[in-house]
Amino acid sequence: MRLFTTLLGLTALAQASQDKPKSYEYIVVGSGPGGGPLAANLARSGHSVLLIDAGDDQFGNENSHMVYNNTPAINDPLTRWDFFVSRDTPEIDAGYEFTTWRQTNGEFYVGLDPPRGAKRLGVYYPRAGTIGGCAMHNAASLALPADADWRDIVAITGDADWSVENMRKHFIRLERCNYIQNGSDPSHGFTGYLDTSQAHHDWALNRSDLTTLASYFSNSLGGLETGKSLYELLGRDINANDPNRDEFMGVITPHTHSRNGVRSSPLNYIRDTLADARRYPLTVQTHTLVTKVLFSDAHAKNKEPKAIGVEYLQGQSLYAADPRHEPQSKGVKGQVFATREVIIAGGVFNSPQILKLSGIGPSAELKKFGIPVVKHLPGVGTNVKDNYEAVLYGTFAKPVTGFFDFFYKTALALRGRDLQFYCGSMNFIGFWPGMPGWNKNEFECGLMQLRPRNVNGTVKLRSANPRDVPEIHLGFFQEGNDSDLESMVEGINFVRPLFNNLTNNTFSELRPCATDVECTNDWQKNYLRGQVHSHHAVGSCAIGADDDPMAVLDSKFRVRGVRNLRVVDGSAFPVQPGAVPALSTFVIGEKAFQDILASV
Repeated sequence: MRLFTTLLGLTALAQASQDKPKSYEYIVVGSGPGGGPLAANLARSGHSVLLIDAGDDQFGNENSHMVYNNTPAINDPLTRWDFFVSRDTPEIDAGYEFTTWRQTNGEFYVGLDPPRGAKRLGVYYPRAGTIGGCAMHNAASLALPADADWRDIVAITGDADWSVENMRKHFIRLERCNYIQNGSDPSHGFTGYLDTSQAHHDWALNRSDLTTLASYFSNSLGGLETGKSLYELLGRDINANDPNRDEFMGVITPHTHSRNGVRSSPLNYIRDTLADARRYPLTVQTHTLVTKVLFSDAHAKNKEPKAIGVEYLQGQSLYAADPRHEPQSKGVKGQVFATREVIIAGGVFNSPQILKLSGIGPSAELKKFGIPVVKHLPGVGTNVKDNYEAVLYGTFAKPVTGFFDFFYKTALALRGRDLQFYCGSMNFIGFWPGMPGWNKNEFECGLMQLRPRNVNGTVKLRSANPRDVPEIHLGFFQEGNDSDLESMVEGINFVRPLFNNLTNNTFSELRPCATDVECTNDWQKNYLRGQVHSHHAVGSCAIGADDDPMAVLDSKFRVRGVRNLRVVDGSAFPVQPGAVPALSTFVIGEKAFQDILASV
């Protein structure tokens, strides 16, 4: 029986679950950009697949449906999971402006002067607990990593399947490009499942403050030397197979996984697979929290443990990160089995948690919580890295409406450009519960560091309770001296004078330098260290070399030292894949699909 639980209530779900098969060829845990399309692809190849997710189908939710509703989507209790992290030392984190606390009445307080009795939660780090994963609440930004990032993985693993040319083939297979004439560019795909678009930039043909501002930026970055108009420059394709793609500095308009403003996501592909008249053998089980992987030969001598299934709890909002979570709701315990493989795709925080709860991870940590060790893998939950984000933010006297991006290379870049900016009428200055929408006079240029030097973050168990959230420490600025901070200051200093060139429209800076501070480089470094934010963490179950004791996965996503278990999501990346990992994660999901087929 094919079961899709989108519209089933919990009573009906429990009844229907009794009729489900007890085993499938593949079990995929997590439906984001890594796991969701992989499950659909395996089913379309004729393999029986059970796709499990702790959330549900929010296809009709307007917040998730439209790309530019991503702030309401982040705030939506129907889709969000609330994680709280530490970033730096306790002393520095204590000054973070948007520190979140839990008040005695259960409500959040955000700020540095909490009411008596409030419990400090930390820095808000929203994730999505719904079919489609974080692709359902992100800004849908879509950029391939630099070719050098793929080459780094080849160098780490010795596996040529990660070559630039091969990874481009995976991208072509999944893409349905909407901004280039069908078939006109062989480096793009036109028949895949993921719609890709580029934001309209016709505004560049008319006079406005936004056009003037973008022109200043473009010319300062060498746009005049190209002999092209602002409109032509904004239309550059950042995902083309262009030898200069990773080197040019200049303005662009954003690319997104969408069509006509409507989000394209794993959910679309999953639903299409289920609705197809060919009746692919895909079962989707929602409201299901996987508690551990089941093994045979877990403690046998001279035999690697073999993943044979998963144990789970079934029920709505069972995970503590869900804002609707009720501790007294225990869920219904169950097990299901895989005849071929179990594939974990829970994301950078949940995949290492599931592995550790299953007995795979640093043995000392597992023993601390009384978890029997199946395989000592000290790298599980380490190697976490993230794109630092900072902003130059304030207000114009008169609204400047619209947006553009640009790339910049600082003097501290290790190779190629090192910053990507997003500029526009917005107020994205960090994350906190209930973060507001945009007010009309606000404007910012935010930056993302393309290749931060720090790889010091960790995801550790808080307890052996699978419903509990892990302890997450991002370990900001622990490596690379002050180079990352200095590069961000350089980028902001480049932007600041360009904001002051509009005629009869004054910009008032609010951060990092309000009018009442002396805006030195040292002051900005100290400010940024305390206030930078992030939301693109990767690497907690990283691929690594055969002789690397910290490697969790091999180059085919297989968990080392056990059989029939893979991890396919952003946690697998051994390097930061550019500014935004969404497209890279879609691509590795496609690669994993090919790796699995090759092993059958």
